[in-house]
Amino acid sequence: MDSSTLTVIGILIGILIFGIKTGLGCGFSNITTREILTIGGSYFFLALLFGSVADHMSLDAFERLSAMGMGIHVLVSLLLIWAGIYTQKKWNSGKDVSRHTFLAISMPCPVCLGALAVSCMLLSESLNFSGIKIGFLVGVAFFTAVVASSFLFRFGKTRCGKTPETMGSAMMLIGIYYLLGALLIPAYMKSKQMNMAPMQTGESSFFPLLAFGIIILAGFFLDRVRSNQ
Repeated sequence: MDSSTLTVIGILIGILIFGIKTGLGCGFSNITTREILTIGGSYFFLALLFGSVADHMSLDAFERLSAMGMGIHVLVSLLLIWAGIYTQKKWNSGKDVSRHTFLAISMPCPVCLGALAVSCMLLSESLNFSGIKIGFLVGVAFFTAVVASSFLFRFGKTRCGKTPETMGSAMMLIGIYYLLGALLIPAYMKSKQMNMAPMQTGESSFFPLLAFGIIILAGFFLDRVRSNQ
């Protein structure tokens, strides 16, 4: 495969992942079908907007903007963790607040908006299409991923007897994942800018060990939350 084909495949996988994340919140909350379609439509129109300006925005400018928004990335991760804990505690006390807390995982956040913008810009560079066509294609893909995964999770919730507590656990894990990304991405980009030589074996094993340690701490944290409910 050539590089452009790999780029398109990678972008489609990324869209699928973010669409599933959004669909997870929609599927496990008690919102209506119309509201699910509205949320999917919001991503479609945002993709059209980003596509219309994709031809006039460089990746370098977006990278600078992303570096400035890393603090927002951390805030989003903390919001997801808090919303997950709140959803679980309220459900275990007999109240379903998923209709409100699902917004933390399903509504467009800086991370999702960044994914939409990058998708449009990379496709604009890889394919010989106009920006508006790129935005339309990305929007259709995102809308399809959101709606399809929403109904799939809703079917699974009904069939397997899942509750909003499951959504709370997923929100906490995604929040921890975002927080991990906010910690590791700046260090990686800084090392690329400094043109550092390949790390030695001991140094290269640091990040996998750090990720593994955070996952262990996350599991312990979730277990403590459940035990205190």
